[in-house]
Order: sequence, then structure tokens, then C-alpha cells
Amino acid sequence: MLPTIVFTDVIREWSEVFMQRSMHDFRKFMEETGLSFSQINILMRLLHRGNTGVSEVGSQLGVTNAAASQAVDRLVQLGLIERTEDPEDRRAKKLALTPKGRTLIEKGIEVRSRWVEGITDALTPEQQGMIISALTLLTTAARATRE
Repeated sequence: MLPTIVFTDVIREWSEVFMQRSMHDFRKFMEETGLSFSQINILMRLLHRGNTGVSEVGSQLGVTNAAASQAVDRLVQLGLIERTEDPEDRRAKKLALTPKGRTLIEKGIEVRSRWVEGITDALTPEQQGMIISALTLLTTAARATRE
């Protein structure tokens, strides 16, 4: 077997294992919180990118502003995000995580990270160093091929 084919197969297999585990943990988090995929996606966007508007949320989710607004309304009712006037355009609204929303989404990230920590504990420091080098190269190559 050619090295390129072996490399591709190994990457594909790792991706499969990682995604299956990640999606399992994600579904479990959705069930525990009663939140939809879209609602969790909104919370993650606010955590990682900061305040945003409803139209940006709709664009990210690939839904209409009305559909995005419904998801936002539920998160506001739950006390997970707050909606305030945009000081630059009073007709527009800005969304931000509340402390309760930040705590909830950070807890979800922490729970999902435990699996990775378990993998880390199963590897020697030398193996961890090799993987760090390989994943750094892979991440750089992946970023260079973004659409």
C-alpha cells in the first residue's frame, strides 16, 4: 500500500472515531440540557466570537432571521443569553451570553474534553510529543486548504 493511502486511511479512521465520540457526547449534552443543536450552536458562537446580532446567527445557521429569532427567544427565556440594543443601530439587537449561559456551555465543553484527557493519560510523554508535532502539521495543512 502506498504511504499516501495509508496516511489517508489513518486520518479517516481517526476522524471517524473522534466524530462518533464527539457526536455521542454532544447528543448527550443536548438531552441533558433540553437544548436543540441550533441553540447550542448559538451559545458556542457567542462564547467563541463574542456578542453578535440575530442576522449573523441566522447566517451562521443557514436559517431565516425569523427562525434564528425563535431560537434566540427561547435562550433569552431560559436566561442563557441577553438581547440588548445595538448602540450603533437602535433597530438592531445584540446578543450576549449571560453568566448562566457561559457556565452551561463551558460545562458542556468540559464534559466533552474529559475523553481527550483520558487519551492523553494513556500515552507516554514521547508519544504525546510525536502527536503534538503531527497534529500541528495537520492543522496547518487543513487551514491552508479551507474554502
